[in-house]
Amino acid sequence: MAAPIKIGILNDMAESGPAPGDVEQWLRPEVDALIAAGRIDRPVEFVKSYGLGLPPGTAAAVERAYAELAGHDVLMIVGPAIGDNALVATSLADRFRMPTLNWAGAERARSEWMFHLQVGSHEDESLVIARHLHGQGCRRIAVVHDRSPIGRRHFQFLQDEADILGLEIGGTATLSPIQEDAGEEVGRLTAQSPDGFVYLGLGLSAPAAARALTATGWLGPRIMNTAGIRGYYGDFAQVCDGWAYVDMISDHNCTMLAQREKLSLPRQQSLALAKGHDLSRLVAEGIARAPELTREGLKQGLEAIKWLPAAEGYEGTLLGFGVQDRGALHGRYLVVRQWRGGESVEL
Repeated sequence: MAAPIKIGILNDMAESGPAPGDVEQWLRPEVDALIAAGRIDRPVEFVKSYGLGLPPGTAAAVERAYAELAGHDVLMIVGPAIGDNALVATSLADRFRMPTLNWAGAERARSEWMFHLQVGSHEDESLVIARHLHGQGCRRIAVVHDRSPIGRRHFQFLQDEADILGLEIGGTATLSPIQEDAGEEVGRLTAQSPDGFVYLGLGLSAPAAARALTATGWLGPRIMNTAGIRGYYGDFAQVCDGWAYVDMISDHNCTMLAQREKLSLPRQQSLALAKGHDLSRLVAEGIARAPELTREGLKQGLEAIKWLPAAEGYEGTLLGFGVQDRGALHGRYLVVRQWRGGESVEL
């Protein structure tokens, strides 16, 4: 039997598994389907490594996990999932000459060897947020954001788009990415009488901002970035009830709907399905299209992926890469939704 193709999975959300971020459950069926079809000519082995990254962990943990996978002779690494850690891994991908596919929101986490499936965007989301609030009639907004690369990048692009639209940012405050009480910061902002309110960040501090805003009695439009997708888990949706947010799924995406029916999954799992489907298509097709089973070959295989229908985004969103094109999603891949009574509603 031929030696297996080794693919690394870097989980930056836990110190050990099983844990969120263990994406083999999505990768395995798609890869096996291409093996069965004869497009991949040998077994594929997934090698996992864990390193709890930023913000609760460290960049060093991500670096160790990445080097561990490289030492296991993998031909590609899938991960990290958090923008801060994808930025850390980008220089490692180039150093090891390792094709790497992160599924984070950091547009800057792209390079010759670092490919990017956008699960949100630190840049594009902020434009969507500014335009949504402007369309709601807001003219003076308050912004609270994480003190982190994610929060600062989001705010930079929100400010730029607000300037274009004539939308005034009347007050700002920053939070630690793991802050649990934001009463002081949010109270100071609402005292300035904004007509819109924005949270930007990873989302660990979002419940603190939402609880504080509720406590003030302020009733205007409120929106957060893709931190809002945390509402699919735990009590986040209840805490953030009434908040609009940026999501990756549309109720009218035919690829997502077909996959959900195929797997008999409930509506609540649509986001996990969409992310998993798109990630697995890219990995499997990258292997199948590789001209040779080397790291360079898999890089070229990823570059050869063109115009695959995406499960994320509005209908018509496409997946693919190219020479010097490292962003997978093309088209309107960001969707504004709102949490209402524990349910996500497309706006």
